[in-house]
Amino acid sequence: MANYKTVNPATGETVREFDTLDDAGVEAALANTHRGYLTWRNSAPQQRAAVLSKTAELYTERADELARMISLEMGKPVREAKGEVQLSAAIYQWYADHGPALLEEERLDVPGAEESVVYRRPIGALIGVMPWNFPYYQVARFAAPNLMLGNTIILKHASNCPQSALLMEEILRQAGLPDDAYVNVFATNEQIADMIADPRVQGVSLTGSERAGTSVAETAGRNLKKVVLELGGSDVFIVLDSDDMDATVKSATKARLSNAGQACNAAKRFIVTEDFYDDFTRKLATSFESVSAGDPLDETTVLGPLSSQSAADTLIEQIDDAVSKGATLLTGGKKIDGPGAYVQPTLLADVTPDMRAYSEELFGPAGVVYKVKSASEAVELANSSVYGLSGSVWSSDLDSARSVAADLDVGMAFVNEHGTTLPGLPFGGVKRSGVGRELGPWGMDEFVNKKLLRVSKK
Repeated sequence: MANYKTVNPATGETVREFDTLDDAGVEAALANTHRGYLTWRNSAPQQRAAVLSKTAELYTERADELARMISLEMGKPVREAKGEVQLSAAIYQWYADHGPALLEEERLDVPGAEESVVYRRPIGALIGVMPWNFPYYQVARFAAPNLMLGNTIILKHASNCPQSALLMEEILRQAGLPDDAYVNVFATNEQIADMIADPRVQGVSLTGSERAGTSVAETAGRNLKKVVLELGGSDVFIVLDSDDMDATVKSATKARLSNAGQACNAAKRFIVTEDFYDDFTRKLATSFESVSAGDPLDETTVLGPLSSQSAADTLIEQIDDAVSKGATLLTGGKKIDGPGAYVQPTLLADVTPDMRAYSEELFGPAGVVYKVKSASEAVELANSSVYGLSGSVWSSDLDSARSVAADLDVGMAFVNEHGTTLPGLPFGGVKRSGVGRELGPWGMDEFVNKKLLRVSKK
């Protein structure tokens, strides 16, 4: 059965299909990665680092090929796609550079024994369930630190990214990674649940929807397996003041419309103090209107399609629900005519708690603007969300902005920038945005056995 398909979201054309795994394929993935773990865990950290460094090099060499593939599969404008490839290469290289040192033993100054040492050791085969919105970057966040640790990986990618999934597997093997250290599977959700339950698997990392995270966490919990979950977000962009509103609006536009708004940590709620609200809102609506959609394979395109027609339909339903209940549509609000899954950049105001747009994640080029009287009211509104991934505060008064950012119930808070992702910075959220952290040394502290060895005289 062909559940994995490349469907060009700019045209609706089915490009290629792949069959899902059979029962023998499930068993082979489990057996191979477990067998691979027994060897890979004993490899020298410098050997693992060399594989990751070569992977980074190959991502750079094959950047055009990689970028065009995800533009075709999920609609990311190719110039953004090249940026994702570069970021992914940087992540593999960061762990190649820093991984061996992060694995060094830690000697504890605790009395009563000859020595107390903590070793960081791998734990086994892991499952990664990855989303379509950043096909390479999300995998790099999970794969690079865990391969550096000595774990092995079964990778289930999104069903609309099969060719990019195969490219990643090919590059890792070209870089010298053993075949059984990383296995791509075109598996069903039911097959993944069975794999999580298998004793040869020791953990699972998922980036995706809240619903998918709940399902995976339930299965993992029932089988006492470690999980890392990076789920949805309804991130705030708080404007306390501005001495350059045009620059602030430019940042807000990018924070909302990059990747057609399909990012968990994109700015989705713009919270603005009343003295600056009218100017910001007017200019942001105008900025949204100036962004035109196009073919994602065209180097000049800024706004690509959503990942699928169903994604576009869901966003339109959320917008229509808000407008029907009294929200003000400042701009956009409709699909763009043509065969692709394009939606106009949309800005809503006067959104209230009875509307879906108030509590649900808007996963596309649509944002909501709110007026508040004070910084404390901005924090209260920001923290009213069930999500807690990230948020940003914008102001010329750094002390005030820092104070507001410190009060946000999020995993990542920024001042005068939004959603910055770098290999050495932790990534993750709180509340219904997930559990655990990725990237930096924190990414190597999740699926690891921090093993104590204490030696005393007889």
